[in-house]
Amino acid sequence: MAFALKLALAPLLVAQAAGTRRRAPVLPEPDGARAGVLPGRGKPLRVLIGGDSSAAGVGVAHQDQALAGHFSRRLKSEANRPVHWRLHAQTGLTTHQVHELLRRDAAGGAASDFAVILTGVNDIIDLVPPRRAVAHRAALADWLLLSGCARHVVFAPLPPVHRFPLLPQPLRHIMGAEARAHDDAMAHWAATRGDVSHVPIAIELGPESMASDGFHPGEPVYRICGEALAVHVAQLAAMKDPG
Repeated sequence: MAFALKLALAPLLVAQAAGTRRRAPVLPEPDGARAGVLPGRGKPLRVLIGGDSSAAGVGVAHQDQALAGHFSRRLKSEANRPVHWRLHAQTGLTTHQVHELLRRDAAGGAASDFAVILTGVNDIIDLVPPRRAVAHRAALADWLLLSGCARHVVFAPLPPVHRFPLLPQPLRHIMGAEARAHDDAMAHWAATRGDVSHVPIAIELGPESMASDGFHPGEPVYRICGEALAVHVAQLAAMKDPG
């Protein structure tokens, strides 16, 4: 997005963002366990899920309806192996703050085969430039790998922010363009790494697929994203660790 255009629209965008924050209902993180075991035969797949409100499952009532639930069930089915999963996520965090959360809460826990990370929208809200956001992702991935928290890190894509019903124009257009720039930068960076993945997921957002606040995902989106990420992880597991 051209800097001159954003500068010219800055007063309006600031006003729209402030108004959006005032109007948006504050949805709670869902009930349900944040760790679980799906039993089966073979060597277990151990997965750490981390991130912001989209990882936490804001927008649905229970973790079974959220990303963690759909992801873990599809991974067990796809890989035909037991799945041990744990979730460390919190609403409102940037990528850098997710890194801090995981260092505080996930360090010292059971080692995982894969870390699945959902973050990025709050980077856009906080005006973090794409290059810096990628640097924060790189720092997070390197820590997860070097600390033994994961052997491979999977990043989910940013959602199509330009379709969020809550956001008025031109704020929606500007934030959508920023989301695409962030996602492109993340994809290019991940392609240079053998131990990091970026998973593109096609999502068509409409009011029926969103949460009641018009900003967070509803269960249809969590199902699509969770299952797509699970298929990717199952494919990686088949190549890296057939079990």
